[in-house]
Amino acid sequence: MGASVQQSGGGGQRRGRGGRRRGKHQAVSEINVTPFVDVMLVLLIIFMVSAPLLTVGVPVNLPETAAEALPVENEEPLTVTLTAEGAIMIQTTETPSAELLPKLRAIATERASDKIFLRADGAIPYAQVMQVMGALNAGGFRNIGLVTDTGGPRLPEDDG
Repeated sequence: MGASVQQSGGGGQRRGRGGRRRGKHQAVSEINVTPFVDVMLVLLIIFMVSAPLLTVGVPVNLPETAAEALPVENEEPLTVTLTAEGAIMIQTTETPSAELLPKLRAIATERASDKIFLRADGAIPYAQVMQVMGALNAGGFRNIGLVTDTGGPRLPEDDG
């Protein structure tokens, strides 16, 4: 990426229209972009491979909807997961339902955002999901996003 030195082949001959005499060595002021492109392609591959690994690793069978994904924020999102067995997980740590509200209040005091994502297995009853949502709200998280898989069934279009 630095300037290189190029030797002129003619020694002390005059060149160009101006008749100026140049030295034996002349600096080349062109930037070599090949290393830059190589580094960018390697970084692109690294990010493409590592991005899917950054999701929360609790396996659940999410219901599918036609909703669009939420925009990404600066702070790592907090995720609460309800598994098919009824276990409640904060990120990847299992939490008993009796300890959920105190833990959420403690986490809410340390976070700048009140956004939280709720992942619930499709087999979980709706009432249990709403109980956890109530606990999230009481714990200080007012901005609750329900996580689903995309590509699910859509409502029929209104022809009127």
